[in-house]
Amino acid sequence: MTLEVMALWMVMRSWQPSSSAELNGVVPPVRDVRFLRGQFTDFMLGYKFAIDEVITKINILREDFNNANEYNPIEHINSRLKSPESVLEKVQRKKYAMNLASIRENVLDIAGVRVVCSFISDIGKIRDMLVGQEDITLLDERDYITHRKPNGYQSLHLIVSIPVFRADRTDRMPVEIQIRTIAMDFWASLEHKIYYKYRGEVPANLRSELAQAADAAGQLDEKMEALHRLVGRTGETRPSLTDSLDLSVLYADFLSDRL
Repeated sequence: MTLEVMALWMVMRSWQPSSSAELNGVVPPVRDVRFLRGQFTDFMLGYKFAIDEVITKINILREDFNNANEYNPIEHINSRLKSPESVLEKVQRKKYAMNLASIRENVLDIAGVRVVCSFISDIGKIRDMLVGQEDITLLDERDYITHRKPNGYQSLHLIVSIPVFRADRTDRMPVEIQIRTIAMDFWASLEHKIYYKYRGEVPANLRSELAQAADAAGQLDEKMEALHRLVGRTGETRPSLTDSLDLSVLYADFLSDRL
């Protein structure tokens, strides 16, 4: 492992060199460690701001749906920011260059937002609403719903680029957006817990049970989608705003409420 890599690892673990600490026979100056820490903190902050921007956009859509008394396809939102250690581990594992430019270009899942909806048809609707916004650029799209992973995993993954307006500059930052149904999210959460417990070495019988559970979740989604269509709760079409509309009647109504 290079001196640069080890120095970054020590920064992320808040390591402070002492006179007796050595790294390949070299003691990095405290000022260099502090500089690395400051640079990486500022770098990661951009991804945190990008998450904030995406969540704001999704929350605006949720509130707009509710205001229009339409069916709201967004059930809930989660987000995660990779830890500095996790980012550097991936860079080392993938053998990317250990610098900020390389990380920015190659590691596109540092910032993540997950949108959970009720029905399969909601996934495409939410996808189009986000990708259709002028300041969002779609970089990559992977449809694990149409093409389910061998282990049963289903979700729509988008990598988008979004502008983040900093105090002294504007950066375009990548964010991974995952869109899935409640059933897909429940299955993925269970699968993650099982793989974490067994450290990736899941017994064959459990893998088989997970695959069957994925099939059951898929069937549930299809059944719920069919019921959703039967009920027909797609919401009424909202009338467009009319700028020339006379608001004098509304003003008179406000005045009457004061009396």
